[in-house]
Amino acid sequence: MAAGGGAVKEVKSKAELDARIVEGAPVILHFWASWCEASKHMDKVFSHLSIDFPLAHFLRVEAEEQPEISEAYSVSAVPYFVFFKNGKAVDTLEGADPSSLANKVAKVAGPITPGEPAAPASLGMAAGATVLETVQEFAKQNGASQETSQVLSGKADKLEKRLQQLVNAQPIMLFMKGNPESPKCGFSQKVVDILNKEKVKFGSFDILTDNEVREGLKKFSNWPTYPQIYCKGELLGGSDIAIAMHENGELGEVFREHGIETFDSEEGKLAQPDGKKGDISEPSSGLSASTSSRLKSLITSAPVILFMKGNPDEPKCGFSRKVVDILRQENVKFKSFDILTDDEVRQGLKVYSNWSSYPQLYIKEELIGGSDIVLEMQKSGELKKVLAEKGISSGETLEDRLKQLLNSSPVMLFMKGKPDAPQCGFSSKVVNALKEEGVEFGSFDILTDEEVRQGLKKFSNWPTFPQLYYKGELIGGCDIVLELRNSGELKETLSE
Repeated sequence: MAAGGGAVKEVKSKAELDARIVEGAPVILHFWASWCEASKHMDKVFSHLSIDFPLAHFLRVEAEEQPEISEAYSVSAVPYFVFFKNGKAVDTLEGADPSSLANKVAKVAGPITPGEPAAPASLGMAAGATVLETVQEFAKQNGASQETSQVLSGKADKLEKRLQQLVNAQPIMLFMKGNPESPKCGFSQKVVDILNKEKVKFGSFDILTDNEVREGLKKFSNWPTYPQIYCKGELLGGSDIAIAMHENGELGEVFREHGIETFDSEEGKLAQPDGKKGDISEPSSGLSASTSSRLKSLITSAPVILFMKGNPDEPKCGFSRKVVDILRQENVKFKSFDILTDDEVRQGLKVYSNWSSYPQLYIKEELIGGSDIVLEMQKSGELKKVLAEKGISSGETLEDRLKQLLNSSPVMLFMKGKPDAPQCGFSSKVVNALKEEGVEFGSFDILTDEEVRQGLKKFSNWPTFPQLYYKGELIGGCDIVLELRNSGELKETLSE
């Protein structure tokens, strides 16, 4: 695949991309989607820049068709650009910003003409006349009024409600290209085959028939590719995750734990999942005395205890996360136990409590139930009533929790993702700025906790993320951090 000379090349595999990057020449990678108008506009700019910078490789990836590549670079929206130099990713750009694209290309690709000095970081110097015309056209077409923005906001609310209804339309929902009888891509076909092998009934939605759902669900679930598989309204993942879970037996276990019926193809009847739900029974003869004693000790170790997958700060499944969020919303202090770390507890508690799935919530030694029951109790107000009846008072307030998080490290960054794997370009920029200055910092992934995400906006009176704090005081967001870095004031500000 020869690059240069104004040619934009389509990437067909990750191996092909890796081979090009390792050569060391400048590479600009554009993640796009055929249904996205902003992608089409930016692709024009991208093509013109490939002519102005013939020594760089300009590569294009259709994000949904190449999920392996999209996931490798944490692509959650298009258009999205990654810039490589000397075999390493050195910068990213998210969204439709022609001026920034031209400047970033100039920065990594060097001079337009060999032998000339590199162009200054201004659009007029970095880009040719054709690019400028395209930028002007793009700006004209995107001059939306405030009234239009308000209309779009209303549409977004309606779309979110529709997506919520769709993901909960069936216990198992598959959003795919095509339908189960006629899949339109190999990844969708693989997941359909897996679900059939698991002998479960599932609903499906053909995202090729509705661009609004196709685009909206990616933001709703924070998952950039298709297919997407949901269980009881919670995202399990895409084809790679479904395949891995199927091969190691975890997918069937998840279905059983959440009461998904299986279909017996030989008899043509639905088979009930293993286990029954109900009150705690006397210890079964299948459990040893030591195991039963240990389980009882765990259940009574705190007034409120949650047996879950992962821990409250890093839940390992959506159902566990849901119960954690509810308990935090109710300001309930609780203890947790990660059943993934102890198979004796994981399997034994199912028998001891006669409850086949996780998470399991106990209040004063009494089994309350799993995520669905806890959610229903919260909505009806019954959870508050049960907590009050059992003498469980609300613990720390949200404000208390936010203050504790803010002061958990002298320099604290609230971001999307983690420092090693940021989930948005702005968070990535702030992380890079702090690392460049040699600043040690703590971080919190606001994507893992909706209560903190929304609460911190009001607490700090700052509507966006990332947010950087020093000794509990807000410094600012991405723009302010970069300004401080560029002026040489960042390290001094964070060490006063």
